Amino acid sequence: MWLGLALAAALFQVLRNTAMKRLGHALDEYINVWGRFTFLLPFALVTCWLTGWPTLQPGFYGWCVAFGVCQTLSTLALSKALKLAEISLVTALWKVSLLILLGLAWLTIGETPTVLGVAGVLLSAAGVYLLNISRAHLSPWEPLRVLVTDRGQRYTLLAAFFYAPSVITIKQAILASNTAAGTFGAYLAASLVVTPLALRTSARHFGSIGRYWKEFVALGLFAALTTMSQGKAYTLTLSSYVEAVKQVEILFAMAVGITWFGEAQRVRESALGGIVMLLGMVLLALASSGN
Repeated sequence: MWLGLALAAALFQVLRNTAMKRLGHALDEYINVWGRFTFLLPFALVTCWLTGWPTLQPGFYGWCVAFGVCQTLSTLALSKALKLAEISLVTALWKVSLLILLGLAWLTIGETPTVLGVAGVLLSAAGVYLLNISRAHLSPWEPLRVLVTDRGQRYTLLAAFFYAPSVITIKQAILASNTAAGTFGAYLAASLVVTPLALRTSARHFGSIGRYWKEFVALGLFAALTTMSQGKAYTLTLSSYVEAVKQVEILFAMAVGITWFGEAQRVRESALGGIVMLLGMVLLALASSGN
């Protein structure tokens, strides 16, 4: 069951990032992030009403606040990355968060993957080098150097760094409540964190919400579907396994990049890295088949 939920989350996540990229170009990244967090809340609240509000366990509010901070930093960086770089590249490179998540989950909440699971994560991460393999003719280190010299890729790495702790904190918030309540509480905290920043930097864009209401509603809907489907999957297996399976998102993003953003050339250059990362997903699915 968790595998199907993770695959669904991958599709919804690409659609969410597509809406973010479009809004980022039309407005700016701050109101973009505010919209993602705030327009998610009605969908999560309706789900809470349908499923019932649970008894909250100790630590729920603290996990929500921690998520709010980490997710705000991660999503701001991701929004900037989507504005500066191709969605196909950003989606693939963002998956370096798996390595961070693997270590952080082991240190903080005791999630211990199998040897095959570790191999899957490492193979997936190896695809990061291959994303920029076309630059290897300049130097063997060039595919890695460009990760920090290119602004879009630099912001993507920053997003990945903060995304890993946000996975752990929302999983704990969900375990301390349920999927819908954990999603609502965590994103309410995130919305409260980002709202003052958005008001300070993007006040002029709030008047444009009515003009782009369809995009904001789509952003909130796909964000809610992503979070609740992956959130339920987190409760069924290791969070690093869920995030690894979601790497099928790379294929979805390549298709979106070619179809909607004219990224055919960049997709051809990064396809090998994306395929290698997907092979890692297969290993992780095998590793967790007994979970």
